Amino acid sequence: MPEMDIAQGNTAFRWPDAPSEDKYSVCVHCGFCLEVCPTYQELGNENESPRGRVYLIKAAAEGRLPLDESVINPVFNCLDCRACETACPSGVQVGSLIEEARGQAFHAAPATGMTGALQNVFLREIFPHPSRLRTVAKLTRFYQKSGIRTVLKKSGALRILPKHLQEMEAILPDVRAKSALESLPNTVPSMGPVTRGKTAMFTGCVMDVLFSDINRATVRVMARNGFDVVTPKQQICCGALQIHAGDRDQARKMARQNIDTFLATSADAIVVNSAGCGAAMKEYADLFHDDAQYLPKARQFASKVRDISEWLVEVGYDAPRGRVEKTITYHDACHLRHAQQVQFQPRELLRSIPGLKMVDMPDSDRCCGSAGIYNLTHPDMANQLLERKMADIPDGIDAVVTGNPGCMMQIMVGMNRMAHGSGGVGSGGQGDATLRQTGARNDARNRVLHTVELLDLAYQKEANRS
Repeated sequence: MPEMDIAQGNTAFRWPDAPSEDKYSVCVHCGFCLEVCPTYQELGNENESPRGRVYLIKAAAEGRLPLDESVINPVFNCLDCRACETACPSGVQVGSLIEEARGQAFHAAPATGMTGALQNVFLREIFPHPSRLRTVAKLTRFYQKSGIRTVLKKSGALRILPKHLQEMEAILPDVRAKSALESLPNTVPSMGPVTRGKTAMFTGCVMDVLFSDINRATVRVMARNGFDVVTPKQQICCGALQIHAGDRDQARKMARQNIDTFLATSADAIVVNSAGCGAAMKEYADLFHDDAQYLPKARQFASKVRDISEWLVEVGYDAPRGRVEKTITYHDACHLRHAQQVQFQPRELLRSIPGLKMVDMPDSDRCCGSAGIYNLTHPDMANQLLERKMADIPDGIDAVVTGNPGCMMQIMVGMNRMAHGSGGVGSGGQGDATLRQTGARNDARNRVLHTVELLDLAYQKEANRS
């Protein structure tokens, strides 16, 4: 544990990397954030609003409140969805304040018991180590393919799990034999008539274990649009989950490796297809604000990070000519819409696909409840938000499209519920009869897609037609 900084006086934040006065003093308590905050909408509690949380952080920083449950609980109940930042006229960096306050709580009141053990195993011993993560993936694939899963399901043994974990297990996508990071060559050459530059592909952890096909589609789409695509083999998890948990020291270790690995490629852009990863990587400089050696590197790295939809629209892309006959609606992943301010680019890509019909989703940027691992640590609140999200899905759509693996899995849980008639989809919560008939895991996956999957499909249909 880092030594306490006694020079900070009476402040409750006694460890390095504390929330700064420059950030929390900007808040003028106007309340514009209240109506967009998911937890405040559900609870109506001022302490569970962005304004309330900023006030609590300020009071703790000034020594007027101890760093106890009165501060820690609201700070960790936050989804860190950043909707408040989009609404804030004063530019308060609420997400940064929340993450720095969690860093203080991580040292002041470290998790104990089973929670502490799981945090240590997953956030320090597995996710930072690709070889260990691959072992977990292979074990998961064995569980899925060996028949163990079927036996456990038929025997009812899975019912010992809490309901939210049963629902997550039910929609767990099929794990491929090899991840994209393992199977992709170091460089995939441009397929365009002219090579326009070089991009580096960030594969992520959850995305590459559970949705590796999306990573492969992303590489194909970049190559199709004239870029050599490098996939550095020394890359690791971005550290977003560690930042959300308050383990900023571990996040810095991981960020250093990614910074050095990707800058060594001299790529024009570091392209990512996971909204949570992209947001964390664009904010690496926050982790190194007092590190003279790595701050310039972190800024250079962050300046190159682009979401795949953002990059394609920025540099220009070939509009596909292959038809995709689907009716879809689009959900704005919080860390794409609010943290990265990427809103119109995915919609532009989708509207460029012949045959694809888009139906607007009401409150498309309201959090679905996934928020990293929030749906695991705060299942009750996450479930309330998922129910609201599912009620907003328009009737008659073939798929929900989004840009984040966490959102995809959360909405897949909602879709699977509808398939079993345990809730409602669409206006009035009446449900989708087609979904009920087709049912379960594979259908839920087919009904929740990533933006780049549809663009890749359109390019493939174009190629097959020619």
